[in-house]
Amino acid sequence: MTGASVRTLLLWCPDWPVLAAEIVDGVPATGAVAVLHANRVVACSEAARAEGVRRGLRKREAQARCPRLTVVDHDPGRDARAFEPVVAAVEELAAGVEVVRPGTCALAARGPARYLGGEEAAAERIIEHVAQTCAVESQVGIADGVFAAGLAARAGQVVPPGGTPGFLADLPVEALGRPALADLLRRLGVRTLGGFAALPAGDVLARFGFDGALAHLLAAGRDHRPLAVRRPPVDLAVTADHDEPVDRVDAAAFAARALAERLHDRLAAHGLACTRLGIEAVTAHGQELHRVWRHDGLLTAAAIADRVRWQLDGWLTGSAGRPGARPTRPTAGIIRLRLVPDGVLARADLQPGLWGETGEERERAHRALSRVQGLLGPEAVVTAVLGGGRSPGDQVRLVPWGDERLPARPGEPTGPARADAQTGPARGGAASSGRGASPPWPGRLPPPSPAVVLPAPLAATVHDAAGEPVGVSARLQLTAAPARLAVGAARPVEIVGWAGPWPVDERWWSPAESRRRARFQVCLADGAALLLAVESGRWLVEAIYD
Repeated sequence: MTGASVRTLLLWCPDWPVLAAEIVDGVPATGAVAVLHANRVVACSEAARAEGVRRGLRKREAQARCPRLTVVDHDPGRDARAFEPVVAAVEELAAGVEVVRPGTCALAARGPARYLGGEEAAAERIIEHVAQTCAVESQVGIADGVFAAGLAARAGQVVPPGGTPGFLADLPVEALGRPALADLLRRLGVRTLGGFAALPAGDVLARFGFDGALAHLLAAGRDHRPLAVRRPPVDLAVTADHDEPVDRVDAAAFAARALAERLHDRLAAHGLACTRLGIEAVTAHGQELHRVWRHDGLLTAAAIADRVRWQLDGWLTGSAGRPGARPTRPTAGIIRLRLVPDGVLARADLQPGLWGETGEERERAHRALSRVQGLLGPEAVVTAVLGGGRSPGDQVRLVPWGDERLPARPGEPTGPARADAQTGPARGGAASSGRGASPPWPGRLPPPSPAVVLPAPLAATVHDAAGEPVGVSARLQLTAAPARLAVGAARPVEIVGWAGPWPVDERWWSPAESRRRARFQVCLADGAALLLAVESGRWLVEAIYD
């Protein structure tokens, strides 16, 4: 996964969901406008930002900051339909345009730079042409790879060839677009892309997994996509011919969904998944239309159908955009539609089950959950991923459905090392790190695992037989044997059995982030079993055993 990245020209239209709402629905983009999805702001206008509105705010807080705020629902179809004239305008000057997402498209910079007089001249010419043709303001960035070009576009900058690593070095790790990874890197003291890129690739892969390794390549200024994608066999493309020209969006969308499912099934039969989708159409007058959609992840059947529907909507509606823009509607209906997997990746888990049922059931479940996400937002459907950690709360990470299921921390080993890791703390201290294969999480709790992990620990008090509070000394010695436990304001319950303490001294080298605590397992007279922790002299209930 190494090599030189292709010089990429990326065009970015700022606040595109707001502009799309103006183009399609007539909402004035010069006013205070916010686009909401799942009750959170996903885009806002310049006037709204001046009033304190930011992405990620809830609707009520955004309206409190800006009472005159105009709220618009997020509509990916509207965004794609309005963006089609912009892509068509770029394609008049350069070939091979890829739609990254509505509002952003990319192409190889070499061609336009050669016949338009250089990279800077090509960027200026494309910006001017889009403004004259579509009455839309845009910014262009040129760098080595799509990722770096996207960041350069936000600054309107042309990064010299070979200067991409230096351009990325001082940017914060949040620029990777991976909040969980960025938060972990900051807690580890890595705050810039240059600092992340300086880490050894092997250590990054071992610590952060495959997605972290891809992010490491991006931080170093290398684009992994051209190296991972391969050209598929020709016979993977699917085609649908229509006797009667299709000129209505609903009829075209119905045909597109069936064609998308055919393409997905054909790819799945070969153990492949699509990452770039070519959409081709031929009208009754012989006009040929073509567009390529790029996707960072793997395109499912529903995702393929959505992009085909958005593209057909953009073609058939032929939105003229803002006043002064040229209409792009074809002169006749579509008689042929063809989907070409322009880039694919091997994906072994797309193979159906041995008897066929497993793959079909998984696909039905995926469609249902994806539909729920479409209605309620990506965070509405999450699945648990087990990983490593010393406490139950650290060992589970909730991942939105469809995202890569990577644990937040490396998991426990298998075999003898796993047994050592689980039985070590049960002997009253941290697990030993000697004897060959050492466990990756010394000090983790012994089995069994708790049935319920509380999202917020509950305050508790522990007393001895004489009614005096029980504490833990700096040498991990109990001041007295625990006898009674009271959770919150509830009545005390007798403790009939307990084990511990198991200490945890985390991040001792960073005073601002250090954490020192001791944990206990207790059984109560009423049959309950709890996981307790003592931190800064306070007793807390962290989890409940079944």
